[in-house]
Amino acid sequence: MIQDPLLAGGLAVLGIVIGYFIRLGVAKRLHSSLEQKAEKEFETARTQSKEIVLEAQTKAASLLAEGQKEEKERKQELRRLEERLIKKEDSLEGTVKELESQNRRIAEKEIELKKKDEEVRGLHEKAVLEIERVAGLSREEAKKAIFSEFETGHRQEIADAISKLERERRDEIEKKGMEIITGAIQRYARNSIADVTTSVVTLPNEELKAKIIGREGRNIRTFERLTGVELIVDETPESVILSSFDPMRRELAKISLEKLLKDGRIQPAKIEEKVEEARQELEDRIHKIGEEAAYEVGILDLPKEIIYLLGRLNFRTSYGQNVLLHSIEMTHIAGMIASELHLNVEVTKKGALLHDIGKAIDHEVEGTHVEIGRKLLKKYNISEAVIHAMESHHDEYPYATPESYIVGAADAISAARPGARRDTLEKYVKRLEEIEKVVNAFDGVKQSYAVSAGREVRVFVVPEKIDDFGALELAKKIANKIQSDVKYPGEIKVTVIREVKAVEYAR
Repeated sequence: MIQDPLLAGGLAVLGIVIGYFIRLGVAKRLHSSLEQKAEKEFETARTQSKEIVLEAQTKAASLLAEGQKEEKERKQELRRLEERLIKKEDSLEGTVKELESQNRRIAEKEIELKKKDEEVRGLHEKAVLEIERVAGLSREEAKKAIFSEFETGHRQEIADAISKLERERRDEIEKKGMEIITGAIQRYARNSIADVTTSVVTLPNEELKAKIIGREGRNIRTFERLTGVELIVDETPESVILSSFDPMRRELAKISLEKLLKDGRIQPAKIEEKVEEARQELEDRIHKIGEEAAYEVGILDLPKEIIYLLGRLNFRTSYGQNVLLHSIEMTHIAGMIASELHLNVEVTKKGALLHDIGKAIDHEVEGTHVEIGRKLLKKYNISEAVIHAMESHHDEYPYATPESYIVGAADAISAARPGARRDTLEKYVKRLEEIEKVVNAFDGVKQSYAVSAGREVRVFVVPEKIDDFGALELAKKIANKIQSDVKYPGEIKVTVIREVKAVEYAR
């Protein structure tokens, strides 16, 4: 171990110097090696660049040659197109010159024809004037005379021809209409039962009649006052009768009475409670009935207010026929007829279903049920086509659309079903008398008879006053007069009969 500090320091410095020079030498050798490597890479890059340039020059020369070749071919093609266009242009010029020549010849011929036409007209006018001078009649006078002579000589033939045409046309239309109507009726058949004005409620036992009457009749008076229905307690065993001309009131009373019988406590306070419960239950039932009716006929886009009014129609009658069942029946029949005639089935069915919607509230609002129905449908944004289809079934409004005729026909079909409606004998006889009175007012009518339950009127005329041609006109006039003055369901057939008898005696 070195003890002298100076010597140790000198050795350390010497070591540092030696290390420095060694590192310097290593660095120089490394530098020299990097320079050589760089020079080699540079040479390699130079060689590659020369090869790339040479290759690019070769490709450029090739592309240039191809471009020159394509340009040459394009120029040749353009030259050929130009030559063809020149030929076509020469051909078109020749065609245009030929057409111009033809147009000139046609124009000259038109001028010549106009001159000849004017000459012919002038000759025709001269001939007509000469004929009028010789005959002593003008053209219009001669025409009237010819027609008058023809009508006088062939009046009977004209009447027979018109009668034959109308008969054939009527027979054909009636046959086709009968096929469509009978087909619709056969496809839809519903039992028609006229509603009555009473409802019978069965009692569990006879002793309940005393409870229903109550002390001094207070229960029955309260019940009748709250429901507006007459409660008849007679000797009929284990039953009471509810009487009212309003089916909705009868239904409300029936539900209320059934609830009271089930509860067993019959007294004025309980009666009032059960009537109120029954009223709410009836409202729910009405809405459900309306929904079921709309679903049955396949109409699902009606407002809920209209659905509710449909339900109320179930508790309205027309000549004893349930109005809702009548409307449903009409809807099915009208839809089938519209389908056969290729008309708007949806509009027709809606018009039929809603044709009597005004009857749901007609006793609450002034006006006919048709007018009320129109206002209701407009209020709830039902389409004008549906309103036009339903508004004419009682002839209050003109038949504006083909669908309106179908709704009217379906109404008559449904109302005319045997047993569908009740009519009093007095009204029936009065209607027949009105029909005969209207017919007998016409001049030339000898006698008239309303037959087939008022569906047909047979008119016997005086043959000396009415000829065959006049019989046709009289039938039309009578039909129009009955249609305007007499109210009747369905249609009335008018038959005019002219009978001539020739009597002579051989002596």
